[in-house]
Amino acid sequence: MIKIAMIAGSNRRNATSTLLLRHIGDRLAARNIRAELIDLHRLPLPLYSPDAGDADPNVRILLEAVREADGLILATPEYHGSVSGVLKNALDYIEISHVSGKPVLVASSSGGPVGVSSLTHLQSIVRNLHGVNCPEWISIGGEFRRFGPDGAPADEKTRERVERAVDRFVALTLALRSDRQVEA
Repeated sequence: MIKIAMIAGSNRRNATSTLLLRHIGDRLAARNIRAELIDLHRLPLPLYSPDAGDADPNVRILLEAVREADGLILATPEYHGSVSGVLKNALDYIEISHVSGKPVLVASSSGGPVGVSSLTHLQSIVRNLHGVNCPEWISIGGEFRRFGPDGAPADEKTRERVERAVDRFVALTLALRSDRQVEA
């Protein structure tokens, strides 16, 4: 079974970036894919220090989920044109060996129309961790950040865009997983 680690990079209860990951998790479950949500609002991490290692139990939970995953989905609110400090702090704990060769889908939620700057910054971080950026990304902004009672984006075109990105991410995950299994 494919395993996906999803990291919700907001420190806000019911953040739209976290709601988006919950919806994506439902979409993955419908495909018989195991998705583990690491909600940084509920799993606070100490400020990163190279001296601390993984002594904190929450850090161990994060690192175990990332190491065991076949792919990652990172979601962030866009703050001042970049990723949240909470997500950046979590990513600082992750080592190249945890992400190398794994596909990564990035997503953002922005008060404005789109959160392209945070997505670009996330993709740069993914490259530096030797991950494989999914060619799709998801940005929801402004009025498109509403979710229905079923947990899905209220806007039909947003739902379709999310589904298309998830389709491509799953296809990339399957292809890269097969490649890694052949190499092993």
